[in-house]
Amino acid sequence: MMEFKRRSPEDILLSISQLYRGRLKVYIGAVSGSGKTYHMLREGQALAQQGIDVVICAVSTMQRRETVEQLGSLERVPSIHWMNNGEEKKDLNLDALLARNPEVVLVDGLAHRNRKEARFPTRLDDIQFLLSRGIGVITTVNVYELEGVRELAHKWTGIAAGETVPADTLEKADEVVLVDATPEALLSRAAEGNVKPDPSGGVYQRGNLAVLRELALRLVAEGVNDSLEKHREEMGLIGASGAAERILVSAQYHWNGSIYVRRGQQIAKRLNGDLLVVTFVDKRKELNKEEAAFRRSVKKLVEKVGGEFAELPFSSRKMLPEALVRYAQENCVTRIVLGHSKQTRWQEFWQGSIVRKMLNKARNVDVFIVADRTGVEGERILPAKLNRPAAEAELFRRLSTQEVERQMNRIRRGQFKVYIGAAPGVGKTYTMLREGNDLLKKGVNVVVGLLETHGRKETADQIGDLELIPRKVLDYRGTRLQEMDTERLIGLNPEVVLVDELAHTNMPGSQNKKRYEDVLELLAAGISVISTVNVQHLESLNDAVEQITGIRVRETVPDHILRLADEVQLIDVSPRSLQERMKAGNIYALNKVDEALANFFKTGNLIALRELALREIADDVDERLEAWERKSPLRGPWRRKEVIFVCVSSSAQAERLIRRGFRIAHRLKAAWYVTYVQCPRKGTQSAEADAERNGRLKALAALTERLGGKFELQEARKPSSKHISETLMAKANEYQATQLIVGQSRRTWWQKLRHGSVVARLLRASRHMDVLVVAEYDPLNVKRKDRTQA
Repeated sequence: MMEFKRRSPEDILLSISQLYRGRLKVYIGAVSGSGKTYHMLREGQALAQQGIDVVICAVSTMQRRETVEQLGSLERVPSIHWMNNGEEKKDLNLDALLARNPEVVLVDGLAHRNRKEARFPTRLDDIQFLLSRGIGVITTVNVYELEGVRELAHKWTGIAAGETVPADTLEKADEVVLVDATPEALLSRAAEGNVKPDPSGGVYQRGNLAVLRELALRLVAEGVNDSLEKHREEMGLIGASGAAERILVSAQYHWNGSIYVRRGQQIAKRLNGDLLVVTFVDKRKELNKEEAAFRRSVKKLVEKVGGEFAELPFSSRKMLPEALVRYAQENCVTRIVLGHSKQTRWQEFWQGSIVRKMLNKARNVDVFIVADRTGVEGERILPAKLNRPAAEAELFRRLSTQEVERQMNRIRRGQFKVYIGAAPGVGKTYTMLREGNDLLKKGVNVVVGLLETHGRKETADQIGDLELIPRKVLDYRGTRLQEMDTERLIGLNPEVVLVDELAHTNMPGSQNKKRYEDVLELLAAGISVISTVNVQHLESLNDAVEQITGIRVRETVPDHILRLADEVQLIDVSPRSLQERMKAGNIYALNKVDEALANFFKTGNLIALRELALREIADDVDERLEAWERKSPLRGPWRRKEVIFVCVSSSAQAERLIRRGFRIAHRLKAAWYVTYVQCPRKGTQSAEADAERNGRLKALAALTERLGGKFELQEARKPSSKHISETLMAKANEYQATQLIVGQSRRTWWQKLRHGSVVARLLRASRHMDVLVVAEYDPLNVKRKDRTQA
């Protein structure tokens, strides 16, 4: 409903003042040398070409060739030079800038502190002054120069920034863009002398660069999440967006409350999600002494682990599931954590089960049920320490013939780099071509194996001196088709091949079905490859992308291909900039712009996909960091050994469960299995139904194997929920599974009463292990808030 309340004079004046205020854009990177100044100057050139009055002041190119080239004809307003402990500093010349009065000023070093006699003590103050005078500013900052990140950076790397800006600085910017750079690229730039020398020598260490990069990715992702929540609030949407995890723990004032909170905190940290904890309290009754003590300990623990705590009113046991699910939806929760039911089967029948009732209502929310085995293992959720003696012994173990062969193949294999983005048009191909030309100038033999410019002139202009290898022509049913000529590329044996659109499905008649398989052939031949892909094409994110956009992406790349890459670099662009490129016809043809902006390129979609990309690459950095350093990653440790057991049927939700199983297993470094229970064939079942089911099972097995899991068929003696659940539990116990993954039951209340429920039986039989019940996403269940209450 439209809001008719009259705005106050103060609100009106504030809105008018904002019209005259300049815009602030910040490029943020992990460290100096990431490319922030380059991208800032490049944007300045683009704005100048559009007729915007742009000047530069206090910009430091460090005499890097590619950065100096971006200066072009941009007008420089002289800065004020001064010395500090033998180091030359540059202050903004505010009087000269005000007299010049440009539309936009480009300035480096947001965290810079001015000389004592300057008008303002910091560059941030200077910038705020310029903004108030209607002058827009584009500037740069390193992640560890933010006050809120400074302590974390110092804790993980030992690096302490001398000059910082307040923690909320980025929140005040109109636009924040991450300039991502891999540790490998940064170390290469340092070796070439293109980076400012680091007196401490601590920043440019591979591990430190990775940590700072991950902090930058996660910081920007948090900011994007805030803007996404604000956008969804304005649209009246409630429920999870699909881009970020929010974990809700239901804990009572009881001895096991702290166990559930710690388990929820461990899950939230590993998934880089927020933690919320709720308890239900009957306001009509006072807490007894024991409950009051548990209340204090739970609140203290939640505060310690950085969660949010809330008490909800308890009305009746019957209303608990509905209240918990409603709270979850209102707070965009993706997973509810609670304990297994302690009731017997007959108690559940007569009194009802809170867990089962909640599963019936939690349509778009996963439910994680914590194992009940504390009597044997104590607080098993506390991380187990690595067995160092065994790890040291591993260093002296003689490699097998197969292990030696694998190591030799890895040594012979070409280097693999992937540019990844949140959506088409962010600049992946542009950047890939630019890097190809840079390598060419250094004497590296680089060719273009496959290029898709999609008619974008600025991308085509980047081809420069690169040689385009003609595509191979295929004759398929009288039609001439073209694909990358992998055989010819291997015959030419260049040092590097540029290959666009990694997720592409090859034309019929090609030697390989997918382009990434062509890339694997090139790598195996010792040829390095630089490629591009969008985050929505990652196989395990297929469901999340559909939830965000409503579109099922058909062309996917197995996640292990991304992990195979030696470098994965994100190309970050804000949704607003991407939409502006779209409107200018720089992504799709002008006749397709309106349709794209109304569908895939909607603001909410782009914000969510950007957050998804930032978090995915942050996780990738964390995995690599853990592998390099052999120590606990930023996301925290997990138990030493996990085994994931996924139970699937032949329903459409099976793929979703398999993908979820893979993502969990990958994050936990766990073995994982997918099991389908086959029941005796009914006499009435047709041969066509058998063929359809067999085809379905082959597809599920192929997906599991593509993601690195093991798929198994098991036989049940009878086609009943009892025998199916018993067969699944027997196999799970055989594998010593620690976590069971199942889908929500689709049976009606009457069907459950008559035939029983496999999920319900599994929950009763698996109280000794964790159980994740995966929600079946229903787009119709993503509700809009009542506008009168919003």
